Amino acid sequence: MNTITLPLTNVRCMRCVNKIRDAISLLPAIQLIDINTEQLTVSTESPLPSLFDTITALGYQVGYHYQLPIGGLSCGRCVAKIEQALSERHDIAHFNITKQLADVSGSISKQALTDLIIGLGYQVITSQIQYHYNFTLTGLSCGKCIAKLTTALTQDNIDIITIDKNNLSVTTSLTADDIITIVTTTGYQATLNTGDQAPDVTNNPIAPEPEPEPEPEPEPEPIIAPQGTATQLLLSGLTCASCVASVEKAIKAVEGVDSVNVNLAERTALIYGQASLQAVITAIENAGYGAEQSEDDQTRRIRQQQQNQQTFKTHIRNATASLALGVPLMAWGIFGGSMVIDSTTSQISWGVIGLITLALLVTAGKDFYINSWKAFLHHRATMDTLVALGTGAAWLFSMAVVIAPDLFPLAARHVYFEASAMIIGLITIGHALEARARSRTSKALERLIDLQPQTAIVVENGQETEQPLSAVVAGMTLRLKPGAKVAVDGSVIDGNSYLDESMLTGEPLAVHKKIGDHVRAGTINQQGSLLFKAEHIGTDTMLARIIQLVRQAQSSKPALARLADTISSIFVPSVMIIAILTAMAWFYFGPQPASVYMLVAATTVLIIACPCALGLATPMSVTVGVGRAAELGILIKDAEAMQQAAGIDTVVLDKTGTLTEGKPQVVDYKIYNTLTREQLVQLAASLEQSSEHPLANAIVQSAQQQQLDLYPHSDFMTYSGLGVSGTVDQQQLLLGNAKFMNQNNIKITHAETDFDFIANQGATPVYLAQNGLLAGIIGISDPLRKDSFSAVKRMQKMGLNVVMLTGDSIKTAQVIAAKLGITDVVADVLPDGKAAQITLLQQQGKRVAMVGDGINDAPALALAEVGIAMGSGTDVAIESAQFTLMRHSLHGVADALELSKATLRNIKENLFGAFIYNTLGIPIAAGVLFPLTGTLLSPVIAGAAMALSSITVVSNANRLRLFKPSQQHQEK
Repeated sequence: MNTITLPLTNVRCMRCVNKIRDAISLLPAIQLIDINTEQLTVSTESPLPSLFDTITALGYQVGYHYQLPIGGLSCGRCVAKIEQALSERHDIAHFNITKQLADVSGSISKQALTDLIIGLGYQVITSQIQYHYNFTLTGLSCGKCIAKLTTALTQDNIDIITIDKNNLSVTTSLTADDIITIVTTTGYQATLNTGDQAPDVTNNPIAPEPEPEPEPEPEPEPIIAPQGTATQLLLSGLTCASCVASVEKAIKAVEGVDSVNVNLAERTALIYGQASLQAVITAIENAGYGAEQSEDDQTRRIRQQQQNQQTFKTHIRNATASLALGVPLMAWGIFGGSMVIDSTTSQISWGVIGLITLALLVTAGKDFYINSWKAFLHHRATMDTLVALGTGAAWLFSMAVVIAPDLFPLAARHVYFEASAMIIGLITIGHALEARARSRTSKALERLIDLQPQTAIVVENGQETEQPLSAVVAGMTLRLKPGAKVAVDGSVIDGNSYLDESMLTGEPLAVHKKIGDHVRAGTINQQGSLLFKAEHIGTDTMLARIIQLVRQAQSSKPALARLADTISSIFVPSVMIIAILTAMAWFYFGPQPASVYMLVAATTVLIIACPCALGLATPMSVTVGVGRAAELGILIKDAEAMQQAAGIDTVVLDKTGTLTEGKPQVVDYKIYNTLTREQLVQLAASLEQSSEHPLANAIVQSAQQQQLDLYPHSDFMTYSGLGVSGTVDQQQLLLGNAKFMNQNNIKITHAETDFDFIANQGATPVYLAQNGLLAGIIGISDPLRKDSFSAVKRMQKMGLNVVMLTGDSIKTAQVIAAKLGITDVVADVLPDGKAAQITLLQQQGKRVAMVGDGINDAPALALAEVGIAMGSGTDVAIESAQFTLMRHSLHGVADALELSKATLRNIKENLFGAFIYNTLGIPIAAGVLFPLTGTLLSPVIAGAAMALSSITVVSNANRLRLFKPSQQHQEK
């Protein structure tokens, strides 16, 4: 065993230390010797990657990181030679070797690493010139950002002089561009202050390991993991999927943008990264669209409502004007009126009507022409391009006939002013109805926003005053009156009451709150009056993070949407080509008058093929589905997870904290020496008093309930998946499972009957050995959740294979599984073996959803097709999962899977309808039915069909708002 001491970074308190301690206890072949906020000492026989990866997953940094310029490497074999030498060392966790640079992380010292490389026959190059740079930083908002950037800059050739949210001062042998690249890669921006880059000549250019920023401000313990820096913009001018592609392309071209999702349904853009907001807005405007930002949710929602209302009114006004002209003209033609220029009188009459139609096109239809011109200037084609070409061609042809009828044969002197007016009217009224329906898609998100009250009652010096929410700061004492909404997250300091939390968790029953309990913003007080201390405010409240997560998920795209995006990007140009080919075919091969048939066919193709429905198909369903999930207490990380969840056939359930309450209790004792029950518990609790393992907590709580004094312990060691050892009151103790006892040669055969008895009750038997002899067994039981049985039955009725995964003994696991009706049980699994079990199921062709709540579940959650974290679980589990259940019920798993299937089915229905519409509509518009019917499809009918297709997609997506789980959540 090798004993290694490693520095720790970003470990701020004992809670962080205990989190790391518990995570290391789950790693095989690594024993924790000592740990504090600055360093840890472990004993290990294995290499370090698992230790480094585990601690990094928790949000901390461990060990040293070197980037050494090297020389003398001439080929890949030289690189492989160094890599081979590094891979054989236990004090190196990760490395990346090129001919110029050795990038190494681990516990190895810099001198040892240098000696190793030189010993292999190569050189470590050290620059003799150091540069001093001062940078202005942007994008850092908190201590966590500072700590993140500090970690990125903690390299051998960078010495951090000062760092805060706005400024960075370093001494380094790197160039200023290198430093800026590191900052940008970390997610922030840096600007070099000119005049501060003078070199310092030194004989010791490589700085010692810089100390991390000492006191980054503590982050609240989140229930939902932050999703990174995101800015939402309200967009205008978008009409179809081609517009979405154009806006996304324009935004992605802005420096500092990591990714962007444009939602056609909501006319919003969600932008990730550190780009300048003004630069993004300018890029969008240069692309021919509009954009604006609203800083807070309330302002954003009001602005969106204003936009929707204004858009609806404008469309209705334009549609009314268009139809007021188009309907009489069309009725004139239907009921026998002549629409042919055959006299001077008809020429004058239709000339006047043509001018009136022109006035209509430049007023009610001006947006189509303006947007199509903008698209043309940017070398693209959109839905507006098709409408403008179709209506414009019809009007130009008609005016040409009016102005110079003699140029056309008599049969071709037909005018189509009514087609231009009717097409504008029908498409515009379709847009109006679509806008009205679209405004309903975000109702779920609006209801969440409405939960946030605008004022709070602040108690200061015994006086209660109602103040705006913006005036509330952490640490204030707030009064919560009956019927009022909680303004911010906090802890109760006086009083008790029942709070309705259904709006956040989906749980219908009110929750009793007393002193010390947490209250969440947006929940409603039912009866008593409470005093609580404000802890998390503004964007730090759980409600704010839920709103942000829902917004991000609604703007995301499943893999299925990429097909629609790909088709949309080439759809409009393809339609224009089809329209040209159609016109040529009718002109050269069609009956006389060929020019009339050519015009009608080409215009109809342009109008009927508008890709509105195709662009709305996916985002409408995702927006409504994610919002409905939030109402059910299910938070979804992205739309891709919903598509994956729809195909799940196997659900793997962790036992502790998932099927069970996660609150184990000591229920039985068996003693095999002279100890009393109190002494047995006292020794076990004294050994476990520093551990946060659930079984350890149960033993300690049992001792506290019996008011037993705990002895100090020493030589405490944890063994992943086995147990613990240590010295208490000068006695050597071992506490763990049967495998642990056998490894330490403790005889337990005489206790098998008692072991089986405890296990058959569904409890977990834990052995305690004293000075090499078995002292007793402690039975610890974790009660099943009240709804676990009904939830498992429900999932089985859905056709899902339910698997229980646990580290408990097979006998205990089988008893619990039998109570739940689960036949597929995997027991005696070491913590690092859960991910392996997921892999095994996947190798058998299963599509797996993993449900868990603990640190040891995180790898399995990340590896499964879909990870579902219980909302009461650890941060690491929640960050690793795609779904988070806000209520403590396994019915949420079934709800999530059912809703995912319903959403994917809805997306497929929309896409199928959109594809079928265009697949059938374009050939019919082109005239494939002409040999059978003798007539062409009217452009007016095409305009009505196009509008109807968009309305159909929007209406179908809104059906998801009516989704209800297949079973009411009744406790059984």
